[in-house]
Amino acid sequence: MSSSRLPPAILIMGPTASGKTAVAMALADRLPVELISVDWAQVFRDMDVGTAKPDRETLARYPHRLIDLISPEESYSAARFRSDALAAMADITASGKVPVLVGGTMLYFRALLHGLADLPQADAALRAEIDAEAAAEGWPAMHAKLARLDPATAARLHTTDSQRLQRALEICRLSGRPMSELLAESEKQKPPYDLLSIGLLPSDRGVLHERIARRFDEMLLAGLDDEVRSLREKYSLSLDLPSMRCVGYRQTWEAQDGTLPKKELRDRGIFATRQLAKRQITWLTNSFEAENFDCLDPLLGDKIARRVEAFIAP
Repeated sequence: MSSSRLPPAILIMGPTASGKTAVAMALADRLPVELISVDWAQVFRDMDVGTAKPDRETLARYPHRLIDLISPEESYSAARFRSDALAAMADITASGKVPVLVGGTMLYFRALLHGLADLPQADAALRAEIDAEAAAEGWPAMHAKLARLDPATAARLHTTDSQRLQRALEICRLSGRPMSELLAESEKQKPPYDLLSIGLLPSDRGVLHERIARRFDEMLLAGLDDEVRSLREKYSLSLDLPSMRCVGYRQTWEAQDGTLPKKELRDRGIFATRQLAKRQITWLTNSFEAENFDCLDPLLGDKIARRVEAFIAP
């Protein structure tokens, strides 16, 4: 590797059930890499079945960093992920290996790649004031106001995009600076790596949906219901906590409490997982510049390993 080149790092992104873990393990079998999990649900201890966390034997052979970090009673943020991931990447690089970040939490990937803009928190009173102005003058008039304060942001927003216009005006008024300027500053936080982003996308969503259904059935057979009961006994939890908003856990909790008929648990869980996959695919296709591979390709692992091998070669 040229001494002038930044150290390489690999990102493996894709929707749930797209085979990301299998690809990561195939890379670890062939190349000098170490794995970093990019999964907001797998940071929780004792949440194994419903998060599709690799089992102990798999983790012993293919260690993943950033798994089992916190209690289900706690919260984990994109900012903390970015800090933890950069520290892990630096440690792996220093050992002479290549970090491979693998997962489906697109918000975390975006935070890593683009940094975190120092945007002011929402202000309910100011939002109400902006909404009142819009009710009186119309959102096109509010767009014109934004164009005077932040031309760059106004140029990419439609005149009737009320939610984004409201937020952009709120940021301008709270910070005294254009949102575009604050976002540009966050771009300077890009990690000091030569990055190869790989996306796993299905050529047939119907097949991905079948995988999702099969995996949810496997979770039910593996004891998802028992896992949720155990979590509720061991920790002080509620449905408002991030951990219990994870797909599968909320539906199982509601079935245990009787607010969801038990006969509907499977269908609700599969539907929620499909919706999650749909959002992940939208993020991946619209927000990242990745080299995309068909996650249904039987030669997927070999093709990606050869691409990564060429990328990290001297």
